[in-house]
Amino acid sequence: MKTIGLIGGMSWESTAHYYARINRETARHLGGLHSAPLLVSSLDFAPIAALQTAGDWDEAGTRLACEAKRLEAAGAEVIGLATNTMHIVAPAIEAALGTARFVHIADPTATALAEDGARTVGLLGTRFTMEMDFYRKRLEDAGFAVLVPGVGHTELNAIIFEELCRGIVTDRSRARYVEAIEGLAARGAEAVILGCTEIAMLVTDDDSPLPLYDTTELHADALVAAALPGS
Repeated sequence: MKTIGLIGGMSWESTAHYYARINRETARHLGGLHSAPLLVSSLDFAPIAALQTAGDWDEAGTRLACEAKRLEAAGAEVIGLATNTMHIVAPAIEAALGTARFVHIADPTATALAEDGARTVGLLGTRFTMEMDFYRKRLEDAGFAVLVPGVGHTELNAIIFEELCRGIVTDRSRARYVEAIEGLAARGAEAVILGCTEIAMLVTDDDSPLPLYDTTELHADALVAAALPGS
């Protein structure tokens, strides 16, 4: 099995879920006591979050590209970025790599949606993911109509950064996300992408009127698939 390199820490809460899912999926495929050969570069999120707020995506891209190169130099053959929002700098990461394969988080999500026949999808995430086009355009180019909440970006974004990234899960915030999903359903969404790696800590299919697509699980599974023998 190829070695997976994971750029994490954004936040560490979701990176912990990645670690568990990658190893469980590896064991599911290979059986026995198998686990994934996995290198994790877990960054301090505070400086990255400050770059997000400042809109300094060039510097953020330089830092994450550097981490990707370090992982490749350490032996990683498959690279994953364990955050939706920071895929805004995915081109910088891909340009920095040599032979290692970068697996984009939106691609396995698009594949799963297409297999299930959904064409109009809701997208929940940080305000950067919902308002900027780096993520939506990739989905639109794959043939999807993408809806985001018409109002409430600020509150949804605050729940992610002030609660979920700190491991805080509340019924009030769950209700707010369910309300946002209901609004997307009323506008014609057939499914909803949890386009922030922490949101699955808060809402599940049991809470939602629409099918939910957990990008953390889908991305982790895709990283394993890319690393399996023969891939």
